[in-house]
Amino acid sequence: MTTIITKPKIEISPDLLSKLETQIHEAGQVVVHCILSNASPSGMYMRIWPTTHLYPHNSDHVSELIHAENICYYPAWQEMKKGDNYFTLIFAGLPKSCTVFDLMEDCKGSMGAFCIMNIPRNETDVYYAHL
Repeated sequence: MTTIITKPKIEISPDLLSKLETQIHEAGQVVVHCILSNASPSGMYMRIWPTTHLYPHNSDHVSELIHAENICYYPAWQEMKKGDNYFTLIFAGLPKSCTVFDLMEDCKGSMGAFCIMNIPRNETDVYYAHL
C-alpha cells in the first residue's frame, strides 16, 4: 500500500533544494519524491511510463509528466538496488481549484502501474510517497 509521507527524512543538498524550489514556484509545477523499498536480494527492475499523469478530482484537467529524475522511461528498464531507492517525478501544475488528486501511470494494460489515489493537495505542491 502506498502512503504519502508528511515529514520525510530525506537529505537534499541545500543549494540544490533552493534552486529546485525556485524553479518549481516559477513554473507552477508539482513534484512527487518517491521512495521505493526493495527487499529483494536479487534486485528488481523499474521504469516510468511517459503516460503518467495527475488527475485532479472534480476536473477534466490532466497534468502531464514533464521530467523524471533517477528513474528511466519506458521502454528501458533500470535496476533498483536492495534497500531504499529514490526518484522524483515532476508534473505540470494543477488547477488552483484542485484540493485532491490522483497519480496514475497508464501502462497500456501492463501490470505494475503506479497508482496513488486521493492525494490531498498542499500549499507547496511538493509530495513524498513511500511505495
